Amino acid sequence: MIKNESRKHWSYSAINQYLRCPLQYYFQRILKLPQPSVGSGLVLGSSVHHALAVYHGYLKENKEPVEQQIQQEYLETWLLKEKEQIVEYKAKESRDDLLELGMELVKLYMAEQPPQEIVAIEQRFLIPLHNSEGEYLETPLLAFTDLITKEADILKVTEFKTSGRSYGEFEVETSMQATCYVNAVIETIGEMPSVEYAVLVKTKTPKLQRLKTARTEYDLGRLGDLIQNVEKAVNNQIFYPIESPLNCSTCGYRQQCREWKPAGTTAHQNIEIHELNGAGA
Repeated sequence: MIKNESRKHWSYSAINQYLRCPLQYYFQRILKLPQPSVGSGLVLGSSVHHALAVYHGYLKENKEPVEQQIQQEYLETWLLKEKEQIVEYKAKESRDDLLELGMELVKLYMAEQPPQEIVAIEQRFLIPLHNSEGEYLETPLLAFTDLITKEADILKVTEFKTSGRSYGEFEVETSMQATCYVNAVIETIGEMPSVEYAVLVKTKTPKLQRLKTARTEYDLGRLGDLIQNVEKAVNNQIFYPIESPLNCSTCGYRQQCREWKPAGTTAHQNIEIHELNGAGA
């Protein structure tokens, strides 16, 4: 495992952001423009993630978790996020309803059989990547796993998701995030883990969905190929918007996107445009 996290690296979130919308990647990770707001879904998701991490910490230390304490962790994380950025709510959403929903999701998970033999909680891995030719890439990958456990001598990575709908099997089978996790564990521990998605579904009656998946060496090489080509695109300054309700509804760069100039305007000119409009302040 590579120890220097300050060196240039890729992450699942960076790669996924470029694939989802290269222009958003450009605004956030190249120009480093601040985002004045954040979507309510991200606030709820990160708050639930933190509460579950605290819960798993109690279990790992063989301490009895108290539901009220775990829910308080959820609430405090939400309040902290509100102080950092403006929270944008979708139509028909309310702050109080979402706060209550998040607490119900945490309670739902805690009602399940607790995980056994916890190996790591929110573990960070900075590891090398290789392509399908077996060649290692110069830029490593930073992976961040929610939970690693051992069941019957087999390592399992659990990824927690909060979602407005149930996941499909194909989503999990093709998830690049799961491939990143498997690559991290193999490069660090030398074992092939399984991956489970624990999806906390934000329906009127919340539910917990569990979906398992696995990866092969072929998948790891394909991941390296993908990241290698994204890096080439970024180095060649290939940035453009992908406009869709999913991408744009909660994006904090809507104004900058409308002001963006296509091919023919240099990155330096783009920076000047955004600074003139106060976006780079």
